[in-house]
Amino acid sequence: MPSIAELRAETQPDWLLARPNAEHWAGRLYMRRLSPFVTRLVLATPVSANVVTAAMIPAGLLAALCLTFAGVWGAILAVLFIQLQLLLDCVDGEVARWRKTFSPLGIYLDQLGHYSAEAALPAALGIRADGGWGSIGGWTAVGLLTSVLVLFLKAETHLVPYALGRSQRPAAPADEDGEPKRLPSILPSIRPFHAVEASLLILAAAVLDEVSDSLDWSRGLSVALAVFVGVSVVGHLGAILVSGRLR
Repeated sequence: MPSIAELRAETQPDWLLARPNAEHWAGRLYMRRLSPFVTRLVLATPVSANVVTAAMIPAGLLAALCLTFAGVWGAILAVLFIQLQLLLDCVDGEVARWRKTFSPLGIYLDQLGHYSAEAALPAALGIRADGGWGSIGGWTAVGLLTSVLVLFLKAETHLVPYALGRSQRPAAPADEDGEPKRLPSILPSIRPFHAVEASLLILAAAVLDEVSDSLDWSRGLSVALAVFVGVSVVGHLGAILVSGRLR
């Protein structure tokens, strides 16, 4: 079995931690410090990197499910499940780099895990803002609209290499996880719809709801996310179209 120091040297090279377009701030801040210990445990088993990646999908969906139940504890569980997803996102790449087992399937599952979590969380917030499964109404519709916009925003980025490939032009360089390098954006790189940020914001809103004995904070956050993502969709599309990449 490799030591933790050996794992860090092989699976967390300097370029990996420095990549601003792919490495999440929470990964750089704390999760990469923890992940080698879990990676070492996984390496002692026959579990493959793709299996670890696939586990990201239920982790994200369980986080969303927890959010649909009233009270602070559902939001706390959601944050924990999203942190688990982030940990798995670190571990799968480290296992793959140590074993030298990279595959398109792993990239596909990784993106599916992110897509599903980031689309499910705003929908779950809408259900929470309506008061739960027994009173689904307009706020759930707002959450579902936000989910569609999140997926649209992600499609804008991933359709660029697809369009270039169909036209037989070189695609944009990708990082080692297969994520296309992001195009310049006319908006700040603040992404509250990403799973980690969204779960923390929803937890804060849940705590404030508990204090105020209302759902006003969850409802306000639901509207804010919808507006922010809507503006991001327009801004990112504009950045793509004026960048000249597709001409």
